[in-house]
Amino acid sequence: MYTVIVSRTFQKQFYSLQDKLQEKIKNAMKELEINPNRPREGADIKPLKKTKPQKHRLRVGDYRIIYLIEGDTVYVIEVFKRGRGYSE
Repeated sequence: MYTVIVSRTFQKQFYSLQDKLQEKIKNAMKELEINPNRPREGADIKPLKKTKPQKHRLRVGDYRIIYLIEGDTVYVIEVFKRGRGYSE
């Protein structure tokens, strides 16, 4: 089991979203507690290329959640709408 910690940036972005979308994102993030590395039903996960430390993205509809894994802790960095692009 992994521990999920969210950044202030994520919190600001998350609370600006509609309630229905917030609920979808919460449910998807529960999957990160189980295994944040492996894609599966309910967790469309991909590692981001050329990022140090290695970051991953979790897809929830048109939104992307960026996070990194250190040991048994998952640090959720941000959430944004698809199309914005990824930054290191």
